[in-house]
Amino acid sequence: MTFSISARCARTGRFGIAVSSSSPAVAARCAHARAGVGVVATQNITDPTLGPKGLDLMAQGLSADEVMARFKEEAPHFDYRQVVVLDKTGHSAGHSGVKTLGTHTIAHAPDVAAAGNLLSSKAVPQAMVDSFLSMPDADLGDRLVAAMQAAVAAGGEEGPVHSVGLLIVDKVAWPVADLRIDWSEGDVMAEFAALWQLWKPQLEAYVTRALDPSTAPSYGVPGDE
Repeated sequence: MTFSISARCARTGRFGIAVSSSSPAVAARCAHARAGVGVVATQNITDPTLGPKGLDLMAQGLSADEVMARFKEEAPHFDYRQVVVLDKTGHSAGHSGVKTLGTHTIAHAPDVAAAGNLLSSKAVPQAMVDSFLSMPDADLGDRLVAAMQAAVAAGGEEGPVHSVGLLIVDKVAWPVADLRIDWSEGDVMAEFAALWQLWKPQLEAYVTRALDPSTAPSYGVPGDE
């Protein structure tokens, strides 16, 4: 009931993850990223603790493969989990436990990995990776949103998608993008793309407002003269 894409932008050093599901508020449970460290996607029968745990291990210097090995040794009920770990070099490791639901697979390439379960076909994650790789000079957010749209075009999940989220981290301690549609009965992927287009031109201004408000653009709200 979930498909996701985890990625690094080799040009900027940003990391990001986009994830969608038929369940509500998918990004709150499944999307984890840390600036300068990497990405963890934890899905299927989700264990949200694996996100921060994996990021902490990578921050200590472990590679994606080493983190996955630790998970396999230590994480409870790991047969139920589908997990992707992408490290600071852009290398990724993936796991789909024997109890992963429905049609499932993981596709990998340098700087990107896509995973899904309860999919309409095993072609979906590769379509996401192909989309991401086809836009090497584009903004990381644009590439992730396009990959999610490519997943839907390739058949997406067996059931309807109702929630989607995007998490992007850069050089600061907080996410520079943390966008979520926690439930929609409409065209959630179109709503998601529109939300990103609304946020994208404001992203840098919000970082500046946090770091040095005196140099930030005006807020553009009533009463801000």
